[in-house]
Amino acid sequence: MAGLSCGYLRTKKGWLGVTTFTPAQWKAFCDMLNLSELGDNPDLPLGRDRLQDIERIEQQLAPRLKTRTAQQWFTEGRKRKIPIVPVPQMSDLLQDTENKERGAIVPALLDEEEGLTAGSMQRLTLTPPRRGGKVPVPGEQQAIANVRRRLPSPSAACVDAGRPPLDGGRVIEFSMGWSGPLCTRIPADLGADVIKIEAIQRPDWWRGVDRRPAFIEDKMYERAPCFCIMNRNKRGTTLDLTRPRGLALVKRLLAKADIVVDNYSVDVLPKLGLGCDALRALNPQLVKLSMSAFGADSIYRDCRAHGSTLEQGSGLPRVVGKSDLPPVMSHVAFRDAIGGLNGCAAVLIALICARDAGQGQLIDLAQIECMLPFAAPWLTIHSIGPMPPKRYGNRHPQFVPHGCFPCAGEDNWLVVAATDNEMWQSLASLIGRPDWAMDASLNSAEARRSIEDNIENAIEAWTCSRDADQAMFDLHSIRVASGVARHPIDLLQDTDLRSRAFLPQVERPSIAAHLQPSMPIREGIGPYTFRAAVPTWGQHNSEILTGLLELSNSDVAELAREGIIGTTVLCEGPLRQRVRLQDNRPRYCVRKRLSCAMIAARSRVLGESRDGITDRFTWTARKVSVA
Repeated sequence: MAGLSCGYLRTKKGWLGVTTFTPAQWKAFCDMLNLSELGDNPDLPLGRDRLQDIERIEQQLAPRLKTRTAQQWFTEGRKRKIPIVPVPQMSDLLQDTENKERGAIVPALLDEEEGLTAGSMQRLTLTPPRRGGKVPVPGEQQAIANVRRRLPSPSAACVDAGRPPLDGGRVIEFSMGWSGPLCTRIPADLGADVIKIEAIQRPDWWRGVDRRPAFIEDKMYERAPCFCIMNRNKRGTTLDLTRPRGLALVKRLLAKADIVVDNYSVDVLPKLGLGCDALRALNPQLVKLSMSAFGADSIYRDCRAHGSTLEQGSGLPRVVGKSDLPPVMSHVAFRDAIGGLNGCAAVLIALICARDAGQGQLIDLAQIECMLPFAAPWLTIHSIGPMPPKRYGNRHPQFVPHGCFPCAGEDNWLVVAATDNEMWQSLASLIGRPDWAMDASLNSAEARRSIEDNIENAIEAWTCSRDADQAMFDLHSIRVASGVARHPIDLLQDTDLRSRAFLPQVERPSIAAHLQPSMPIREGIGPYTFRAAVPTWGQHNSEILTGLLELSNSDVAELAREGIIGTTVLCEGPLRQRVRLQDNRPRYCVRKRLSCAMIAARSRVLGESRDGITDRFTWTARKVSVA
């Protein structure tokens, strides 16, 4: 359902993954297909707006897409900065030269058989990972497991004072959405001072992509739940980095930092004068993580991407789901969380190295490569065998039975898996088939595969008349792996999560008290405490500038007057609104204008024309009395 916001569409040859979250992306996609009437329709800028007309929209998109191949549309989409990508087969990934050159696909020795698998995505420049290796046979690494590796000890001050482990560390964050903010939220939860820098002209898009006046005037950008969860325990400041004073201030912050993280397109920070060489000169111990979509040296480095785009481009949707269905996504942005977790692991490793060696380093994290380990089994199978990987749906290549079964009530489901023969026999007896349990010919998953349909029908007959939780408890009592497929809202009442105090209540202006998931990592019996709710727009401007950078209050006021910092999000759109006339008298006037200096600076840094820049800003109109 790509017409809604993201999904898959069939082309002349191959499937195309499409993501159009923002109004600009939707318009560009429609224009590319010569369907400007859809892109210009004021009722269809966002996915939720298109929901009611989705079938009609898809009917218009389908014939246009079939006029070109997925690769041809990808080439055209790159020119227009649209997040689209061909959905590759495993063979496409294995044959891709760049994957091998970057170490995304590496050789693996399985016993005596040579194959290929996913490599490490944590590409630290000074301490690079190994490229491939031998898969150990059972017991081969027993001796290695018994050798304790020396790791840096935590500082005595942290241990004695009971302070969180990253207390005293500082992270500068240039990121938006989910992946970058999640990467930096973990150090924030662990005690680091994380300073989130948002461009005064363009806030984190997870605050909301709707930039129309009503959205801004009601401060809806302060109510976005996802943004609030990913940015807690941080301090927030707004800066115009296209202006010399704004850039000078951020450089002073970077000189005092341990880590800097960005998930922008690879050219954004270098164009601002914050490339790797500049950062190294500012602070030789700085750990710099670049979390671009495809990698800094990739031939696809200029491609626009969301989490959905990169799952689509990872090949995973081709191997999950059922064989007779189109590609299937695991989640609209599954890759974002995976990228954030891998990014955090990489910077913490590099931080240990920096403190040991006194030298920082660059980490080039290509987020699409973070998805490849999930496709690794299929990559390896395809690399050593002639047959294409099989899609199993809810079934499993090794365990029979394995699936998700309906329970009593509406939309209640239970996952059941028999991972060994003992589980199989216990399960068969419980569901009323003791003959299966006693049948020695069914004592292997391969043998049970021949009657898998019958086994699943018998399990479903047993589960469909039972409450999901009770069925799970009955299966647990005989040591059969099972779990209820929970609805997200059910987790708010989950007894286990409550017992671990996993969902504490947090106070936050604009959305009041709400629950947030705590860190799954903990020392002792309780989670790390929440120090602060997510910052409001520009909340810590004065605190950071006067405290950390020692500016005066008058300096801060001057920065605000010049528009280098701010506490109000600006609307987007044309610079001048059309003046409405009534009885030949003006009814509206423009409240603000973009200064010539601001336009010139953004033109130099972003490589856009002055007209193009002014077209991206709407200045809210106010009513004026007319005599």
